[in-house]
Amino acid sequence: MQSYERRREDAELKRLARVKKFDPPLASALGPEMVSFFQHSVQKRQTKLAKIGEWFGRLVPETLTDHCSLEGLNRGTLTVLVDSASHLYELKQLLLAGIQQQLLLACKSAGLRKIVLKPGRWYDESQDFGRKPRFDR
Repeated sequence: MQSYERRREDAELKRLARVKKFDPPLASALGPEMVSFFQHSVQKRQTKLAKIGEWFGRLVPETLTDHCSLEGLNRGTLTVLVDSASHLYELKQLLLAGIQQQLLLACKSAGLRKIVLKPGRWYDESQDFGRKPRFDR
């Protein structure tokens, strides 16, 4: 009698385990979605900014590029952050002297139509031992 009852309990437990078992739905793979996002959103912008950055580095003296950061390219307008008023003035004068036209011509294929200078810092100024990028924006 005991073995019959035990078999019945085992059968009941197996039935309950089968009924209550939850199989989560299979999700699509994330890899192809990430590759597609990268190609359409990141790579396209990075390619444009890389070309602009290369020309900016060639045409603007290194003493000024150390104090500048290319913030972004939006609708053909390149925004450049400059860390001090004196460097902002110096870069503005340099751009007006003809470098802006050279940049616009060299980077026309990247969609560059205008350059805007903004005062601002892209690094954490509380650190004394160099410029450390800030990521709090």
